[in-house]
Amino acid sequence: MNAEGVTAPARTPGAVEIYDTTLRDGSQLEGISLTVEDKLHIAQQLDHLGVHYIEGGWPGANPKDEEFFARAGDELDLSISELVAFGSTRRVKGKVDDDPTLANLVAAGTSTVCIVGKCWDYHVTEALRTTLDEGVAMVADSIGFLKREGLRVFFDAEHFFDGYRDNPEFSLRVLEAAAIAGADCLVLCDTNGGSLPPDIELVVGQVVDHFDTPVGVHLHDDSGCGVANALAGVRAGARQVQGTINGYGERVGNCNLTTIIPDLHLKMGVRTIPDERMERLTAVSHHIAELVNRPPDPQAPYVGASAFAHKAGLHVSAIARRPDAYEHVDPDEVGNGTRFVVSEMAGRSTLEIKARELGLEMGGRELAEVVDTLKRLEHEGYHFEAADASLEIMMRAAGGWEQPYFRLEAFRVLNEHRGAGSQAWNPVDLDLSTEATVKIWIGDERIVATGEGNGPVNALDSALRLALNGRYPALDRIHLTDYKVRVLDTQKGTAAVTRVLIDSTNGEVSWTTIGVSENIIEASWQALADSIVYGLLHTS
Repeated sequence: MNAEGVTAPARTPGAVEIYDTTLRDGSQLEGISLTVEDKLHIAQQLDHLGVHYIEGGWPGANPKDEEFFARAGDELDLSISELVAFGSTRRVKGKVDDDPTLANLVAAGTSTVCIVGKCWDYHVTEALRTTLDEGVAMVADSIGFLKREGLRVFFDAEHFFDGYRDNPEFSLRVLEAAAIAGADCLVLCDTNGGSLPPDIELVVGQVVDHFDTPVGVHLHDDSGCGVANALAGVRAGARQVQGTINGYGERVGNCNLTTIIPDLHLKMGVRTIPDERMERLTAVSHHIAELVNRPPDPQAPYVGASAFAHKAGLHVSAIARRPDAYEHVDPDEVGNGTRFVVSEMAGRSTLEIKARELGLEMGGRELAEVVDTLKRLEHEGYHFEAADASLEIMMRAAGGWEQPYFRLEAFRVLNEHRGAGSQAWNPVDLDLSTEATVKIWIGDERIVATGEGNGPVNALDSALRLALNGRYPALDRIHLTDYKVRVLDTQKGTAAVTRVLIDSTNGEVSWTTIGVSENIIEASWQALADSIVYGLLHTS
């Protein structure tokens, strides 16, 4: 019986190995460019989570990966995870003894390597332009060489599911050659990501029945079934799952380990990472999102900010009585938490729950004031269900709290535009300069500071940070991650009211603040000031 009380198929293992390829496959996502420092930090986070294997990259493929493996031995302190070097089989008609890819794998200094080889006859004849016999020999020779070097070898069977569909005899020949040569795991790859769960479960089951060597799966999400395919593979007997944190990867991404791990562990009763580390899942997901400079998906299962957020009145009142009424797992198990989202539809009972969640003691008068203020502001264009941080500041203020960090006297923004070209498509000799001055009070001290930036918001942020310089060390950890503007009444054109949302982080948690005004700079200041106040309040 699994964690949900349903009998698992006979082939489902009691435990699977989690193999993370964020540092290689994940970094192929458009917009991600990792430095060596980024890769070292991400590897440390993956070890903190407790995955079994961390694929560090392809040694010799580029200077960055060469430097990573050169530094990893001295700079990575892995307590539980094992670092893996990735590469490919020998060249067509080449010799293993002088193959540079294989030599680089050995020189990487890892005890485990993973090599990829063709398992689709179409790719062998058309991409490699060689015979099927040579395709099989490339795999067998390469694995045999690496085993003689004393390494653990995982074989990534590239395009296996497509190849098995078109020519199962050849695909199995490749796996048989890998197994006989000593491969420690046969990893079946859905490289194009087009397979569906019934196909995955059927094929993996047939391969598991055919081989004594452990079988793994490596799935992509092009059909939207990456996670479902991984679960189907495990149901069929796969004992290793390869994927990435947050589903990063080429095209639409790899199968998402932040969903697969709790699905297996909490739902199917299949052991993955250590039990005591499951609660680190959300923090690691968000930390790695920060390191790759991508905002976390708020609607990501288990780890998203909205994964356990509740807005409807019936849900909120039910959860107040029974927390499990509308939550499929305890959020604490994955390091997340229940959130009660407040909007103009909220009544006093919802706000009472929100106040308790924030640790605020608010009486009937304060709650009534918050309800009235909330309805008035949302009518003006505020949207507090998307800006929990601004809501908290408003609720604290209703209870008599005054933020102690700074008081604004005034700010001014100057935007200078010089140059002959004024059109975006003809920026000849274009020179843009933005400067902001803020006048604030900290206690009885008046401070004036001027900052420059790439636009008004950046300049205001720079000026405020200069004014607060040295007084609040936590400020160094707080920075903006996203900035969004929406026009609320489009019929007014450039005179319309605008809503500004700013996402910020301190490296551990993220928050959103809001500002609304006919003046976009004023709206931006409101959101920016709230962001700094909230960050200082919650960053030690």
